[in-house]
Amino acid sequence: MGQVEGKVEEFEELRPLLFSIAYRILGSVSEAEDAVQETWLRFDASTTRPVSTKAFLSTAVTRIAIDVLRSARVRREEYVGPWFPEPLLSDPYEDPARAVELADSVSMASLLLLERLSPLERAVFLLREVFAFDFEEVAAAVGRSEAACRQLLVRARRHMREGRPRFAADRQERQELAARFFDALKDGDVGGLQSLLAADVTLVGDSGGKAPRLARPVAGAENVARLLGAVYPWLLRIDVTCEAREVNGQPGAVFRDRDGRVLQTLALDVLDGRIQTIRAVVNPDKLGHLGPVADAWAVDRELKRARREG
Repeated sequence: MGQVEGKVEEFEELRPLLFSIAYRILGSVSEAEDAVQETWLRFDASTTRPVSTKAFLSTAVTRIAIDVLRSARVRREEYVGPWFPEPLLSDPYEDPARAVELADSVSMASLLLLERLSPLERAVFLLREVFAFDFEEVAAAVGRSEAACRQLLVRARRHMREGRPRFAADRQERQELAARFFDALKDGDVGGLQSLLAADVTLVGDSGGKAPRLARPVAGAENVARLLGAVYPWLLRIDVTCEAREVNGQPGAVFRDRDGRVLQTLALDVLDGRIQTIRAVVNPDKLGHLGPVADAWAVDRELKRARREG
């Protein structure tokens, strides 16, 4: 009994790290949780004690996540509209020495950039650059030689540099900007919204064809401000609430219907004191881990009715 309890304690201590690795590889909370559970089953079934439990579990979760990603990429090619990662409100893994790398790597922009990499490149880049594994550990985790991992890392770094997102370094500045943005959003203050947006701001939504969505991305500060100012105050009139939260390490919010069910999330990318990109996740399949999910179609019908009736 003591040996089983010891295994459980070891695993639970490392669970935050395992989830964080899997989520960054997969961009999916549900798939990352499944990968962690499969890792536990393999660990529980093993009859010999590994020299390093961390190395054993990290290797297992990385290989499981790589296999899942290979099949997921096929599905994502058939996805309806833009594909975004499942929103993550809090990263369970903390390492003060790696805080900047961890926060940057979990942002929507970084996770979308990681989509350009092959599954192996993605795993090598994350293990080395984000989680600071040495090359021996990386090689063991992905089942390649150290030399091959170094080559994979060089390619991954090059791809990431080409489109690397840059965010405001001051977290307090981002939070204050987001607070002004959501105040203006609630008031329908088009001028106030426009003043907070970059000239080339983009508003993009991910519905997966399963919820009302934008016909296409909206670009430009005036266009985005007018759309937001026209829609969101009406949502508040039908008792939709806006809860400011960090979404994938960046300023954002969770919107809920009158019964407290999750309607959508918004995540804001901030650059040079302005909001550069606004990403909305409305696909109900990507919101279930946040709680009961609203019927977005019913909310949309109520919204249209309220606007008609004035």
